[in-house]
Amino acid sequence: MTAASDAMGDRLRPLVPKGLAEKKMFGGLGFMFRGNMVIGTTAKGALLVRVDPARQAEALKRAGAFEMHMGARAMTGFIAVDEDGTPDDAALKDWIAYAMTYAKTLPAK
Repeated sequence: MTAASDAMGDRLRPLVPKGLAEKKMFGGLGFMFRGNMVIGTTAKGALLVRVDPARQAEALKRAGAFEMHMGARAMTGFIAVDEDGTPDDAALKDWIAYAMTYAKTLPAK
């Protein structure tokens, strides 16, 4: 992991709901609910958010949100959020709640 990823992870840890498992992934961290990633960090320190693919365009309109890519390929069901969308704990809590709403609809892995 990178220092940038660690910094965002340090901000997220005290805010994620109890019971989410922390796992290294995507060059950063992922917080998992029933085996599904909910929220995490990118290697560059951005917030990584799991979203309903049917609502991805809507999520991308939120402050700081941008399309997440793995190499040249856009990742459906995931967006990244830069510092404009994560200025404080309240903004992070809002993103966590947004991601948890969708994650709760997914079957356990």
